[in-house]
Order: sequence, then C-alpha cells, then structure tokens
Amino acid sequence: MDVDTRLLRYFAVVAEEGHLTRAAGRLFVSQPALTKQVKQLETQLGVELFTRSRAGMALTEAGRSLAERAPAVLQAWDLALRETRRASSRAAHVLRVGFVASAANESTQTIVAAFTRRRPSWRVDMRQTDWSDPTAGLADGLVDVALLRLPLPGQDQLRVEVVLTEPRWVALPSSHPLAELAEIPFQRLWDEPFIATPPESGWWRDYWLATDERDGHEVRIGAVARNPDEWLSAIANGYGVSLTPEATARFYQRPGVIYRPVTGVSPSQVGVAWAPADDDNQVVGDFVRACLQHRASPDMPGG
Repeated sequence: MDVDTRLLRYFAVVAEEGHLTRAAGRLFVSQPALTKQVKQLETQLGVELFTRSRAGMALTEAGRSLAERAPAVLQAWDLALRETRRASSRAAHVLRVGFVASAANESTQTIVAAFTRRRPSWRVDMRQTDWSDPTAGLADGLVDVALLRLPLPGQDQLRVEVVLTEPRWVALPSSHPLAELAEIPFQRLWDEPFIATPPESGWWRDYWLATDERDGHEVRIGAVARNPDEWLSAIANGYGVSLTPEATARFYQRPGVIYRPVTGVSPSQVGVAWAPADDDNQVVGDFVRACLQHRASPDMPGG
C-alpha cells in the first residue's frame, strides 16, 4: 500500500502534540483540513489511530505503533529529497533562494551580486511563496536558503542570522481619518479591523496582528490575504488596516492605500535562514556570508 508522506507527516505532528489545534498551528493548516487528512490516513490504513475527546487526541495501540516508526520514515524520505534536489542544483550551478514579499528589500540585489562575485559560475534562482508558508519553502527543502521575515514558526529548527531591522508601519485606506496623522500610536489602531495572513501561517499571523502588544485587546479581522495583491486590494477597498515593514511603502505603492509610521509596536527583522543539514554546504555558506557582509555596511537600507 502506498501512503502519501504528507498524511504521515500530519499524523506524526498530531501524535506528538496530542491536540488538533496545536498541530494545525505547527503545520500551517486549518484544523478542519487537518482533521480530514487524519481521517483519510485512517481510511487508507483501515485502522483507528486516535481516540478523540474534548481533552485532545489520544493514540490507540495501532496509533502508538505507527507513531514509533513514522519519524524515522519521514526523516529518511526528507533526506532523500534534499539530497536529490541538492544534487540537481549542484549540477546546474543554481542556488535556490526562497523569499516572501520583498525579500531583503533594496539589499537583495546587492547580496546576490556579492554572492555572484564569490561564485561567478553560479546563478541565484529567487523563488517567492505566498504568506501561507513563512519559511518560503525552506522547511520542505524546496529551496537551499531563504530571506525571511522574523520571527517565524519553526525558527528554532533552522539556522538564522539577522540581516536587517526596520520599523513596522501601518497601511490604511487613504480616506481613513487616521491618515491625516504624520505618525500613529499603535493603541489608536486597536479597534480597527485588520487584514490578516491565512490561519495556516500560524503565529506568524499573530505577529503581524501584534496580538502580544495589545494589552489583551481582541483583534478584529476584516479580511484574509495570501499575497501582496490581495492585501493591497483589501486595504484599498476599506476592509481593514495592516501592520507592515517600512519598506512596503517603497515597494508597494497603490492608489487608495497610504502608509504611516506607527509608535508603540516592536520593529520587524529580515533574516537569512538555512537548514542545519547545510551547515557544511560551502555554496549556502557563501550566500550567508554575502548577507552578513552586506549587514555590516553602514549604508545598508533598514540597517
């Protein structure tokens, strides 16, 4: 019997967490979608893997047996995929760099140029993902290295170096009453509806809603956006406001949307991230060094 490794991966996380909501947050999927995947695996195997209750998800005897073996199977499969993709990249002299939105802002081109000077026979393939995957494919081994907005889910399982730090601003409809202010205290935004990233983005979504910086004030969600175009449209249409890095005001101008500095909220960071398995990968190391070399530049935007 052939079983989709995604189903096995979902099962392993639910087994580890013992709770669907926590597992869904780790996997960047909705709880109903995760429930459906678990049931699909049980149907394929013809066994019940969990006993469900209000307290959570308890493994059955069959579930415990699978949970003991699943991590080794997944680890072996992940290693095989990474090695296969890495071999393909090496053969083509292509470094796959994942990113979300504006990557490292204006610094991206300088970083790529610095890497190319170190590896003149190599080409950088920039691969963008939407906001449902804050790791930009790094967690799944789809890229070799990534330029990411920090903090992000699963960050403790990656190697991360901060490249730049910049303030968080707010994007709001140009007709909004607060748009008249040159600077907006974050507390003035607490009662506003916010544009949120998808629920499967986990606590990366919470960070951009600044849920921990509202003194317990409940967040109002006006709309959900998966990418910059959806996000800008939602704001221009008056469905809500949104915290955003300062650089967004330079990269994403649109009629009907205006940006203002915000006080009383923590800044945003961009980091270069890679998998621990690539600690000895000299090509990945050269890209990281290009990032850190640029970080040391006094003229670096956002530094």
